[in-house]
Amino acid sequence: MVSPEAKRTAVAHLRQAHGASERRACGLVGQPRSTERQRRKPVSEEESLRNKVKELAAEWPRFGYRRLTALLRREGMPVWHGRVHRITKELGLQVPRRKRRRIVAAPPPEREITKVNQRWGMDFVSDSLTDKRTFRALAIVDHYTRECPVIEVDLSLPGARVVRVLERLAEERGLPEAIRVDNGPEFVSGVVREWCEQRKVDLDYIEPGKPMQNGHVESFNGKFRDECLNVDWFTSLRQAKNMIEQWRCRYNDVRPHSALNYATPTEFAALGSASFAVQSLSSMGTKPHQGNPDGLALLGLDPAPSPCQSTLIWRRRKATRRATI
Repeated sequence: MVSPEAKRTAVAHLRQAHGASERRACGLVGQPRSTERQRRKPVSEEESLRNKVKELAAEWPRFGYRRLTALLRREGMPVWHGRVHRITKELGLQVPRRKRRRIVAAPPPEREITKVNQRWGMDFVSDSLTDKRTFRALAIVDHYTRECPVIEVDLSLPGARVVRVLERLAEERGLPEAIRVDNGPEFVSGVVREWCEQRKVDLDYIEPGKPMQNGHVESFNGKFRDECLNVDWFTSLRQAKNMIEQWRCRYNDVRPHSALNYATPTEFAALGSASFAVQSLSSMGTKPHQGNPDGLALLGLDPAPSPCQSTLIWRRRKATRRATI
């Protein structure tokens, strides 16, 4: 006598034969009073609930069990959500989660960057206006010169808009050999991929979860957010476009870049456009992922010493003073 039904039979016998109360009979048998008072629902009610769940699932195929429970309660059926969950599992009506489309990509090839427009990097940055509307900014960076040719700002930037931006850049400065991007939905879209195939531009997809494989753009995004987005306060989309465009011009023409030995990207782009400079810089053995700051001397520029060079100069002067003393 271990099942609730058997104990319920014993409780009924004690109450009828010996006149025991429900509390006394349940205590003698060891049956909880809540279990004693609970009665199995008729099969017809269960079947009607299953049929109703089927009808609602057919009408709303993307609704999960919680929304179906809300609809049932709205129709006057006080049903528990766990019961609806069990029914949807038994009937195979669970809603499959939409998986994000990703490009299965190996690590992008590391090529030596020796000229302008050899490889670009693209990525998105998000921010918000004062009225809580979120806008996005598409940033494109040249990996060789660190120059930013465009920052496209709007409330929505789908794949077709990305193609229009690239078309505009193709007319202004030409297209690169490759563009390194992440697995975002705009870059994975068929519009962008078909356009790159037609223009013979390689799309270098980074591995998911490894943003530093596109480190030039990630570094630019950090400077963009720290020096512009976190400093300025945008009240309208027009104001955001104007202020971001002003910052982009200062970044290219005025802001010293440490990777370029504190030259501006525009100055270094002028250096990279000279054929003799490219040949000389290629023979210096610089790393593929770095610029060529030593090449500024070819144009007669006087670059500022790096922190390591400044430390070495200071040590040499100190040793000279000690020797003279």
